Amino acid sequence: MSNVCAPLIDNDYGIYIEDYFGELLRVERKRAERSTNPFLMMLFDVSAFEGFDNKIEIIKNIIKALLSSTREIDVIGWYTYDTIIGVMLREMKKTGHGHPRSTRDIILRRIYKNLGNFFDVEEIKQVLVSCHSFPEGDVSAVSNAPLDLSLYPDMSLSNKSPLRVLSFFIKTLMDVFGSLFLIVLISPVFLIIAILVKYSSKGPVLFEQERIGLFGKPFVFLKFRSMYINQNQDIHKNFIKKFIKDKTEEDSKSKGSEEKQVYKITDDPRVTQIGRFLRKTSLDELPQLFNVLKGDMSLVGPRPPIPYEYEQYDVWHKGRIVEFKPGITGLWQVEGRSSTTFNEMVRLDLKYIREWSLWLDIKILLKTPWVVIKGKGAY
Repeated sequence: MSNVCAPLIDNDYGIYIEDYFGELLRVERKRAERSTNPFLMMLFDVSAFEGFDNKIEIIKNIIKALLSSTREIDVIGWYTYDTIIGVMLREMKKTGHGHPRSTRDIILRRIYKNLGNFFDVEEIKQVLVSCHSFPEGDVSAVSNAPLDLSLYPDMSLSNKSPLRVLSFFIKTLMDVFGSLFLIVLISPVFLIIAILVKYSSKGPVLFEQERIGLFGKPFVFLKFRSMYINQNQDIHKNFIKKFIKDKTEEDSKSKGSEEKQVYKITDDPRVTQIGRFLRKTSLDELPQLFNVLKGDMSLVGPRPPIPYEYEQYDVWHKGRIVEFKPGITGLWQVEGRSSTTFNEMVRLDLKYIREWSLWLDIKILLKTPWVVIKGKGAY
């Protein structure tokens, strides 16, 4: 670390400052997405020593133990200044010791052994340790579990610029007042559709489905029912699994050579006659305004995946649900809709996240009615 410019190092402790450590963590996530080689992050909470007269000396000794237990390619810095020390163990290949969990245990034993050179057992117990792996699936049997927020400190609003925080606040206001205004404005349409759905086939008016939202947290997604009740979901599940798998494999072999396919079943026998009309006109999506009002969704954002869809995601696909709430409309809907390939859809969502601004949201909202009227890609 001695070759790194001084402003990136905490001169008191000789480790990376919080902002730079967060940036290194962000870059490491990108590397792991590309290479699929996981990394481990260990967090050492030293807040128990706050108020101790020899606090600085204690933390310096903890850092000495960490430095003597890790490799040159590993990174040590402040995850949260003066409170939590972060250790990134990079390039944890799936060979050698095997599963990252076993590698983690070996390194932890080494760290505790070295801590024993400076502290007694009771003092060591004061250091709270948590371990995190990226990709998260490498240490979790539940592939569609919520993302580990400890791996995304850079996504917190506390780490955003004041202008960015203000923009997010305005976006939230647009969601609340926009959805409320539209619900009141088109309430007669809600009533008409509800009557049509109720009398066209047996079953409830609304269709409730679990979807994956921000940071992988599930929520109840609302639509007007467009299918007959008690239908087998295997048709769509198998379609999605094959579509994502086939397109991902094609993309890895020949990027940009994907043939245009439809991201929906075009002739689904489960859909009712009125349901086909609702889907073609996107009127079945209107109840999602209540999801927006509740705070589970936004007017503009990536579409929320179904859990069995999310289970098929590669690591880089999950980036589309990390920073923004899912939306009713988005860049994918106005630029390609269901006529794009799966990977193209993900790239459009990532482009939206990367280039997001309030003006971009406004442009997408203004384009959406015309896309709905055209009906291109709607099934």
